[in-house]
Amino acid sequence: MKKKHSAKLILALAITGICSLSCVFVATIARADTSSSPTGLTKDELTTQIQTKAKQLESINQQLQSTQQNLQGTKQQRITLQQQLANIDGNISQLNLNIQADQINTQKLGLEIDSLHYDIQDIESSITDKRQAIEKTFVELQKTDSTNGNLLMVFLKNDSLAAGVFEAQSLNTLQSQLSADIGSLRNLHDQYDKQIKTASDKKESISSAQQDLSNKKAIVQDQKATRQTLLAQTKSQESLFQQQLAALQKQQQQIANDIESLDAVLRTKIDPSELPPFGAGILGIPVQGASEASITQGYGATSFAKNGYQGHWHNGVDFGVPIGTPVLAADDGTVVATGNQDLYCRKGAYGKFIVISHGNNLTTLYGHLSRQIVTKGDTVKRGQVIGYSGMTGYATGPHLHFTVYASQTFYMGPSKVCGQMPFGGDLSPLGYLF
Repeated sequence: MKKKHSAKLILALAITGICSLSCVFVATIARADTSSSPTGLTKDELTTQIQTKAKQLESINQQLQSTQQNLQGTKQQRITLQQQLANIDGNISQLNLNIQADQINTQKLGLEIDSLHYDIQDIESSITDKRQAIEKTFVELQKTDSTNGNLLMVFLKNDSLAAGVFEAQSLNTLQSQLSADIGSLRNLHDQYDKQIKTASDKKESISSAQQDLSNKKAIVQDQKATRQTLLAQTKSQESLFQQQLAALQKQQQQIANDIESLDAVLRTKIDPSELPPFGAGILGIPVQGASEASITQGYGATSFAKNGYQGHWHNGVDFGVPIGTPVLAADDGTVVATGNQDLYCRKGAYGKFIVISHGNNLTTLYGHLSRQIVTKGDTVKRGQVIGYSGMTGYATGPHLHFTVYASQTFYMGPSKVCGQMPFGGDLSPLGYLF
């Protein structure tokens, strides 16, 4: 009789949802990681060190802002050899500050992961306590409920109405307590999963920061090599630098005209019916930390294009960001081309570039990079780091040039003076970004 009665009670609890986690909390306990902080520091000590790292990062960010403002201020000045050298030195200083920031941020993330160990241990302890409380309540329910859960039998078996009411209330209280305990266990389970995910995300951030650190160190070496090349080519003479600059500007005009003469024709070949309609977020922002406010030159017949390009047309948008800023894939896709046009026409075209074909009939170009970390044929995900901003090719300062093509018009083809060049019918990136 008692076995039958207990089964009925548990079935009733399951129907009301009170017992729905009776199997879940066992699995939760089994998964728990009971390791302590790897550093051996207390949680208060970890908190203090995390705050110290945060202050160090804030100080470096202030220095970075100051360096960036100084670099921006030189853009309006007449281009001279000394200015070019100063800009390279500024880029190197900025990169070194970013390297310091990456190092400190990695240390800070490591401390935060250690601190999470304590939070996870606290949750595990609470889960164990709550599990014991639930088991105890089950036992009490089995002791109290000896009458098949039939309220009439509860009253009949007692000597008085008061005693029957008291036993019925006791049974209801135990059931309510069980419901509350299992609800609390559910919340603890959710907290545990969130903390585990947070720790996992921070570990991924450390991996990303370490990758950035390595690449930025390589970019610093590239900038130092560029400085040495500039000095060697000009023999430290301003007059020779100006002669080379005049020849370069003539070449830049010719290349810009070649690009626009073909792209203008390809724009007429675009079939709008094969393209996604304009909409914010169709493509992701292609530069880490950038926004619409970061755009230093828009799309189309901009004032700079009217004066700076013979074709009077800018086939993308420019994001003005410091050298070494991570560049992100605007959407899932396949890398269909990479290159370095500085090998054919130094400072004349896109410099180091990447082209990605997406599944929505859009193809995106990322130009003037300091470094590429993907190659042709790679599959990339939206938001994945594919390279780092720079000022290779025709660039007056560090930025990312971002072009969106209609895929049906895009192709890689030979140019007159600058090797293989990306061509295509370009679209306004702003219509797909914001």
